[in-house]
Amino acid sequence: MAYNEGLAERIRSKLKSTRGLAEKKMFGGVGFLVNGNMACGVQKQEMIVRLGDDEFEKALKQKGVRVFEIGGRQASKGWILVSAEVLGTERALEGWIEKGVAFAKSLPKK
Repeated sequence: MAYNEGLAERIRSKLKSTRGLAEKKMFGGVGFLVNGNMACGVQKQEMIVRLGDDEFEKALKQKGVRVFEIGGRQASKGWILVSAEVLGTERALEGWIEKGVAFAKSLPKK
């Protein structure tokens, strides 16, 4: 199944001035990496966001957010999927992007 190109383009446009940004096909969709670390991306119709432990636990309590699973197994702790409905406004999208980018920047460069 193809991924939501419109959502990917919205994310791409918000990240265009981010230093150390790379885009990579992954998970049947697209991932956006900062300094070699996954920050966010798109799989099918949802946004993937990578978060630290505290943000991960908070995020799971929000509507439209669930654990990112691959083949029925949790990808890795800290990876979530955010439904397209939650991303209806630019402000909401920017908030999730900022969280993913902040976490990616907190990690050692690859």
